[in-house]
Amino acid sequence: MAAQNRSGHRLPNFTLVQLRYFAAAAEHGSMTAAARELVVSQSAVSTAVAQLEKELGVQLLLRHHARGLALTPAGREFYTELRGFLAHSQELADAARNAGQMLMGELRVGMFATIAPFMLPRLVTQYADRYPRVDLTVIEAEHAELKKGLRDGAFEVAVMYSYDLGAELRSVPVATIPPYVLVPVGHRLAGRRSVSLTELAGDRLVLLDLPHTATYFRSLFAQVGVEPTIGYRSRLFETVRSMVAAGHGYSILNQRPASDESYSGGPVVPLPIKDELPTLDAVAAWVDGTRLTRKATAFIEECRAIGGVQPSIGKIDD
Repeated sequence: MAAQNRSGHRLPNFTLVQLRYFAAAAEHGSMTAAARELVVSQSAVSTAVAQLEKELGVQLLLRHHARGLALTPAGREFYTELRGFLAHSQELADAARNAGQMLMGELRVGMFATIAPFMLPRLVTQYADRYPRVDLTVIEAEHAELKKGLRDGAFEVAVMYSYDLGAELRSVPVATIPPYVLVPVGHRLAGRRSVSLTELAGDRLVLLDLPHTATYFRSLFAQVGVEPTIGYRSRLFETVRSMVAAGHGYSILNQRPASDESYSGGPVVPLPIKDELPTLDAVAAWVDGTRLTRKATAFIEECRAIGGVQPSIGKIDD
């Protein structure tokens, strides 16, 4: 007789091994590659997935002999939920081994490439000091790659900017970063305490031309009714600063390095903006509907403390 829970519903009769084998097959799109990673036979993986599908009464994977495996719609939804379940099963095992005294195990996170130089060094130091048994891996990437990495399970949490997150992601702020103007030392406004963007209407803009970032910067000019004259574009933060230092224009940035010297050796002058403009929030994001591990929650708390946000996010998995 099948076991039932208190409400009288039949309890599922699948195993953790079957779930792990299915997850590996889904991630690799191949029974052979999954078997290689798990160090088992291909038939073991195939049998486990078939038994899981039989128990659930639904097909999870489509088998294409020439093109490998593909998730069915039901399989994709099941796999999304399963990632969090497997992460917590590992955390449960880690907690049991360590008698609940200390966080341990692997934590993979993503971080936006222009945020990383300002937050990552201190974050790694503080997180390692508090949780030395956690193996922290950080993947630096741009916005679209971070969203894809979260969806695909490449990492559990990503630190990124708050634009274009979509309904699939939840987030909490970790820092608020106001924009500022950057000019060369010899610029006519270099001696000012603050400037308005209208005063730069005739100057050439050196634009940090990353997806979404460039749109955000251009929106700031629209707020004050100015169309900027773009002289140069670059996808690299330090190239923008070096171009400004060399006198090729001014720029608008959010992150401010500790030194006002560029990579090229020339100095730059950061100036606060008088205009009331929207700031840019850095957030910690994760896939909606997943329950964060304690390692990930602790990581977010450290990010908020470093970013100057009150480090108390409550039960963010509710």
